[in-house]
Amino acid sequence: MVPSRPARAAGGTPRSTDFVQSLDRGLAVIRAFGPDHTRLTLSEVARTAGLTRAAARRFLLTLVELGYVRSDGREFSLRPRVLELGYAYLSGLSLPDVAYPGLQARVDKERESSSVSVLGGHEIVDIARVPAKRIMTVAVPVGTRFRAHASSKGRVLLASLLLAELEDYLAGVHLDRLTSQTVTDPARLRGILDGVRAQGYAIVDQEVEEGIRSVAVPLREAGGVVIAAMNISAYASRVSVDAVRDEFLPSLLATAEQIEADLKAQGTRPSPRGAQPPESRR
Repeated sequence: MVPSRPARAAGGTPRSTDFVQSLDRGLAVIRAFGPDHTRLTLSEVARTAGLTRAAARRFLLTLVELGYVRSDGREFSLRPRVLELGYAYLSGLSLPDVAYPGLQARVDKERESSSVSVLGGHEIVDIARVPAKRIMTVAVPVGTRFRAHASSKGRVLLASLLLAELEDYLAGVHLDRLTSQTVTDPARLRGILDGVRAQGYAIVDQEVEEGIRSVAVPLREAGGVVIAAMNISAYASRVSVDAVRDEFLPSLLATAEQIEADLKAQGTRPSPRGAQPPESRR
């Protein structure tokens, strides 16, 4: 997975006078680490976070002193304490608990992995996941981040943005080519998102990782605002694109409908973007 780039003001627009740039840079240092980049040198952190070596060194040493990062003298890695940064959000979020039974039912039936993600900057973040039960299974933990533009869940979430929000995203993101199939042209991506918005689901064929296909649908709160996306992913060697659409999509839509009904019954937290219901967004 390609490391994420630090968020910047879209189109070079000026930041608010209340914006704390040092906090932005410190968080960029933490985001430099990921599943495929658990140990990084100072130069690697500086390059990924878009900082000078001197600035990256100051932030890393501060994080070491605070207990969020460890160092062996040459390489740096995150310590478990970073989990505190996301725990407050996840512990107050009802969606993972409500979604889990539906995810488990899908995995039991389809024998393929299923997960729920939310949008976070230029990436999506898994907040609930049930892996397929096989002898050889790739572990993808909750909290894993993926580039939004190339993933089925990311496209569902991007398609739900206000048009101005989507333009800000496209102006500030680098559409990395993760595989030979990845769409990296902004105009083509806009067209794809128009289709996702119209049809209510997204299918991605080997754009995040060679050999993986997935289909995703939105999860909406009571007011109709998309708050997350849910998918089923499968190996391309096992499932064709047609099978993903014809076999997985109907049951995924039914599961999403049940999860939404359960969320409505118990009440959900408001959408973090405070967006309008779909019919008033465009």
